[in-house]
Amino acid sequence: MRLLVLAAACAVLSTASAQQPDVSSARQAAASLPQLHSLVVTHRGATTFEYYAKGYSATRQANIKSASKSIISALVGIAIQKNLIAGVDEPIVRWFPELQKDADKRKATITIEDLLTMRSGLQSTSGGDYGPWVRSRNWVRYALERPMVSDPGTSMEYSTGTSHVLSAILTKATRKSTYQFANEVLAKPLGFQFAQWTRDPQGIYFGGNEMSMTPRQMTAVGELWRNKGRAGGQQVLSAGWVEQSCKPVTRSRWDPDREYGYGWWTQDFGGHRACFAWGFGGQYIFIFDRLELVVVVTSATDVSDERRGYRRQLFDLLETHVLPGIEARQGTDRRKMP
Repeated sequence: MRLLVLAAACAVLSTASAQQPDVSSARQAAASLPQLHSLVVTHRGATTFEYYAKGYSATRQANIKSASKSIISALVGIAIQKNLIAGVDEPIVRWFPELQKDADKRKATITIEDLLTMRSGLQSTSGGDYGPWVRSRNWVRYALERPMVSDPGTSMEYSTGTSHVLSAILTKATRKSTYQFANEVLAKPLGFQFAQWTRDPQGIYFGGNEMSMTPRQMTAVGELWRNKGRAGGQQVLSAGWVEQSCKPVTRSRWDPDREYGYGWWTQDFGGHRACFAWGFGGQYIFIFDRLELVVVVTSATDVSDERRGYRRQLFDLLETHVLPGIEARQGTDRRKMP
């Protein structure tokens, strides 16, 4: 009888062990990626894994690059909640009446939603056009004076200038800087403060790049999304906005597996759908809704996350070392449920 009990106990321990994330394996895999600076995993709000490369920590600021666009989207959602912006269908000509005089009448029909989804129809200010744009004397005017390459609301044309126009609209609508508004309505409820970041020649805070956040601050944003806009007992952002942000509206022409909503990307990883913020070099906030999981990644910003297959290696780490452990943990929890 004692042998049977002992064998059963060993079997339970073996099963429980197999269902926990392989921390040592994940840490080893993370350490093998020299471009990776931090990796934070939270499940149901509890931190289950943290990795920081030498010289980096939970509280060290990281340039989140184009993941800034996802933050700007959240701020637009809050501005709409506060009736500072009428809604996503509002034409931006309200804020830029000069568009009425443009030779291309389609510009006067561009809406807030078109900017959020990168479907303004304006020629891009990213890629090879990024340098001339940020060297211009007026970033907003430069972006809005770009020629139309498609009708508004039709095809996606990834453009950081498009997101920057949203920051200009926030500045006009709130009568505050984007930095001040972001701290009041987003950072403060989440328990932190944004650091100041780059401004354009007119003093408008960069709306699509260069924001700085710590891994834990990024995690707080991810948890806000996981909790459908709730944090600290209050509804910071409407659940409807969170859902719409992650709802695919258009698709990247560079990668058919990746879709875009309101400033947030969606893609499948290991059979699980993720909504995520993404910045150059490998800056990520992943939310796996069904797994109740948030994963934050910061990386070097001086090289592309495509260099030497880093992005694929990072996704492999996620699919091989993170997701299986969470799947197992959820399986254990389900068996405990009545």
